[in-house]
Amino acid sequence: MKKSLGIYIHIPFCVQKCRYCDFCSFAGEGDGVKSAYADEIIGRIGAWRGETAGYEADTVYFGGGTPSLMSARDINRILDSINSVFSVSGSAEITLECNPATADGEYFRALRSMGVNRLSMGLQSASDRELALLGRIHTAKDFENTFAQARAAGFDNISADLMYGIPDQDMDSFRATMRYLTALSPEHISAYGLMIEQGTYFEKHAEELRLADDDMQYEMYLACTEYLASCGYGKYEISNFARDGRRSRHNMRYWLGEEYLGFGVAAHSYFGGVRFGNSRDMGAFLRGEDITEERVCLDADDVREEYIMLRLRLSEGIDTRDYACRFGRDFFSDFQVVRDWAKQGFMRILGDRIGFTDKGSFVSNTLLSEMLSLG
Repeated sequence: MKKSLGIYIHIPFCVQKCRYCDFCSFAGEGDGVKSAYADEIIGRIGAWRGETAGYEADTVYFGGGTPSLMSARDINRILDSINSVFSVSGSAEITLECNPATADGEYFRALRSMGVNRLSMGLQSASDRELALLGRIHTAKDFENTFAQARAAGFDNISADLMYGIPDQDMDSFRATMRYLTALSPEHISAYGLMIEQGTYFEKHAEELRLADDDMQYEMYLACTEYLASCGYGKYEISNFARDGRRSRHNMRYWLGEEYLGFGVAAHSYFGGVRFGNSRDMGAFLRGEDITEERVCLDADDVREEYIMLRLRLSEGIDTRDYACRFGRDFFSDFQVVRDWAKQGFMRILGDRIGFTDKGSFVSNTLLSEMLSLG
C-alpha cells in the first residue's frame, strides 16, 4: 500500500500587496515571468520522480499570493507535470486559491476540466469600506459575482476566508459579514483575527489604526464560533469551520503531521522525517539555483513537540492513549498544568481526550508555548 503525500504549489503573484499581508508575494509581474515561474516549478517537480515512487498524492494545493492570476494554461501544465511524476489518487482533493475579481466563468470551467475540484476564496469582509482599508482589490459584490460564477462552473466545494479585528470594525459589522457569507453557503469557512505583522503597511502605520483590543477580538471569535455552529459549520481547527465531510483535507495533513512536498519560493516541505523550506529569492529560483534555506532532521523530541502543537489545534485534541503509545510517556505526568487550565476553563478533559475550549483556543499560542517549555 502506497504512503499518502500532499503537494503544495506556491504562486507568489498578486495585483497589489494587501496592507496586512506578510506572505511571500510580488505585485505587477507580467505573463512572461509567470510562465517562466511555471517552467521552473515543472522542472523541480520532475526531480522527485524516483524518490516518491512508493507514494500516492491525494491532495494538491495551489496557494499564494493569488494563484488565479496564473493562466489556466500554466496551471494545467503544472498539473500535468504532477500527474506525470507522482501517482495521483483518482479522488484527490485539488484546491486553488482565488482572489475575487481575478477569475471568471471561463477560467473556472477550465480549472474544472483539468481536475481542480476545490476553491478557496478570500472575502475578509462584506464592508467595502473595510475591504478598502485592508488594501483588497475587490468589493463585496465582486466576491458575490465570482462565487456565483464558480458555482455555475460546477464547483461544489468552496472555502471562504473572513477576518475579524479589522481597524474600525465593530461587532455589528462583523456579524453582517458572517450573515452575508453564510447566505452564500460555502462548504468551508476560515476565520482569522487580524495580526499586525512585521514589515507590513499596517505595522508601519500602526499608530494611525484604531484596532480592536484583545477583549473585543475574543468576543468576535466567540460570536463567530457560535454563529457558524448555528449555521451548520462545525469548528474542527482553531480558525477553520466546515460542513460535514468538507474539512480541508490538505490542511489536515499539516495538523496531523503527514508528509507533503512544497514547490516554489517560500514553500515548505516535510518528507522522510525532514522539514525543509525555500527562501523568497525569486531571482535565484528562476535561475534554477537551490534556494533551500533551512533543513531540519526531526529527532524524537521534535516529533513529540510537533505532535502536541499541531494536534491541539484540532477540535479532537490529543488522545492520551495514542500519546502514550507513540512516545511511551504519560501525558498528565508530562503536563500536569493541563488540569489547572481545565479548572480555569482553558482546556477540556473528556475521558482520554484533551483539547482547548473556545476560551483556550483564543490564547492557544501562549498556552502551547508554556506547555512545550515544561515538557
